[in-house]
Amino acid sequence: MAKAKTARKLADTEARAHLRSARTSPQKARLVLDMIRGKHVEKALAELTFSRKKAAYDVKNLLESAISNAENNHDLNVDELFVKEAYADKSFVIKRWRARARGRAAKIMKPRSHITLVVAEKQQPKPKAKTKATGKEQA
Repeated sequence: MAKAKTARKLADTEARAHLRSARTSPQKARLVLDMIRGKHVEKALAELTFSRKKAAYDVKNLLESAISNAENNHDLNVDELFVKEAYADKSFVIKRWRARARGRAAKIMKPRSHITLVVAEKQQPKPKAKTKATGKEQA
């Protein structure tokens, strides 16, 4: 017997993409994510394309994946998508050492991060209904 299907965690107008164990620290990834959070996806892609930060390459590929997920899996309109959420969480840290003077060793920490992007469709504001008698807008 199959396991019951779990409910979708996102709204119907949202799509998500994850990047696990990206070879950058969460702090550096957050600098790039702060640039694109809340922006239209076309503008965000343009900023990531011309950014000089190393993490921008990974985030750009992740954003393209989230857009593709929205279009193919959830039937969302690509022209109305914006970056709703963008965050980086800490992953494992690879620990290495380097030989130093007088027989000592120095730690080399190679942090990794999990990056998540959520894109959503912008909702068009509903027009306000007018009353018949006065013709004024109703709140």
